[in-house]
Amino acid sequence: MDTCRVPANASKCSGNTMECFMVLSTQAQKISIAILCGLFGTMCVFENSLVLYLIFSSPGIRKKPSYLFIGSLALADILASIIFVCSFVNFHVFNEAGFSKEVFLLQLGGVNTSFSASLCSLLLTALDRYISISRPSEYKLLMTRKRAWTALGVLWLSCATIACLPLLGWNCCVLDSSCSELFPFVDDNYLSGWLCFVVVLLGCIVYAYAHVLWKARQHVAYMEKHQAQVGKQNTRMRMDVMLAKTLVMVLAVLVLCWSPVLALMIYSVFARLSVHLRKVFAFCSTLCLLNSMVNPIIYALRSKELFSSLRRVFSHFRRQLKAAEESPEADSTHKSSVIET
Repeated sequence: MDTCRVPANASKCSGNTMECFMVLSTQAQKISIAILCGLFGTMCVFENSLVLYLIFSSPGIRKKPSYLFIGSLALADILASIIFVCSFVNFHVFNEAGFSKEVFLLQLGGVNTSFSASLCSLLLTALDRYISISRPSEYKLLMTRKRAWTALGVLWLSCATIACLPLLGWNCCVLDSSCSELFPFVDDNYLSGWLCFVVVLLGCIVYAYAHVLWKARQHVAYMEKHQAQVGKQNTRMRMDVMLAKTLVMVLAVLVLCWSPVLALMIYSVFARLSVHLRKVFAFCSTLCLLNSMVNPIIYALRSKELFSSLRRVFSHFRRQLKAAEESPEADSTHKSSVIET
């Protein structure tokens, strides 16, 4: 097992340094974390998988760049949930510390890549909505599917590169520097840089959505003033306004769920964390799963296109069930008529 400098407030730990980060001391705490991760993780994977299916099974929806970005968000949430739940429960609940530094940093890089890609997908969606609302006549020329796929490729490659820096050598074991109090082997300077990256992303998202919401309010006022004018342009404008409001709700949930985790991370950079705060951080981390679980519910309730696609899927499923239930009755009726004959 690799060893490196132990956090100052964990000086009582001895031997395996990984044990210093296992802060859940009672069986009740471990069971609670396991239940939360299991519930949120399972629902998150199911709901986001359903969103991906609805997007890519409908030709009309998957051609729109807006839903490509939402699909990227759903994919990021799926990957983050799977990697986070498996590594988090394995470490904090089962106290598995037998893996190497490289394996742990690879798992952490996967979680960071997924959550960073989730934030970047929200930013691309905000920019897409802003262009759609502010320049509707030029939207199809500015936001093509090729440009959308290129942006998504750059997004995922950038997030993966930043997240894998500790695995590539920017860690406290290689540099012999101070380790983070929250994550094994993670250098404090890297954590500070990653936090700056996330804060800048959130700031850009909030700024972009502020403009989107302002434009949406202007369009709502315009539509109320010209209610007699009904046409294709007004219909599309209503859809853009609805999607903009939906994504503002997604952003609000994101900020509420991520604020406690980011606040404790920032605090750990400037001050020592008590064991109690580190336990609080472990439980607050599950809010990230809650955020990934709530997002698809918002899509289904607010997006008319996704909701219509979901209704078609349920209708098709009900017809199949009905046909399966009726087929044995038909077979028995056919057999009885043959016997009578």
